[in-house]
Amino acid sequence: MSEARAVIRSLGEPGDLGWVVMAHGEQYAKEFGWDTGFEALVARIVADYAAGSDPSREAAWIAELDGRRVGSVFCVAGEEGAAKLRILLVDPAARGHRLGARLVDRCVDFAREAGYERIRLWTNDTLVAARGIYLAAGFRLVEEEPHHSFGADLIGQVYELDLSG
Repeated sequence: MSEARAVIRSLGEPGDLGWVVMAHGEQYAKEFGWDTGFEALVARIVADYAAGSDPSREAAWIAELDGRRVGSVFCVAGEEGAAKLRILLVDPAARGHRLGARLVDRCVDFAREAGYERIRLWTNDTLVAARGIYLAAGFRLVEEEPHHSFGADLIGQVYELDLSG
């Protein structure tokens, strides 16, 4: 059997935006029992990006495995001149191909090339695999706060990576 072909490409093909929203909604409901409030949050992030992203400061990527969408990540402008890594996702069936790490690396490299001094992200403590990817990429935890969202009690976490070094 041949090795699966894993690629990271820029978002922009028909269906990419809708797939990102659908995949997040389905995956987080299945894996964590989150309600449609999470899918709505992802839909807002995707809609904001589609409505007016600045290509010199913002970008998004899709991971594919054998030509099928299996992951995504967005880099958008944040507060105080920081980039924000948003909506990282890798389908469970595609894990083990380093796609999550490759998506994060692509996002960080883009943020650095776009001139950001740091990149931040918000996640939740239950997302253990994603947190491992962020820590391996050099992000550090800078904030934690319990909250009730998406039908679950969670601990929100903010991670940051200094890009100036």
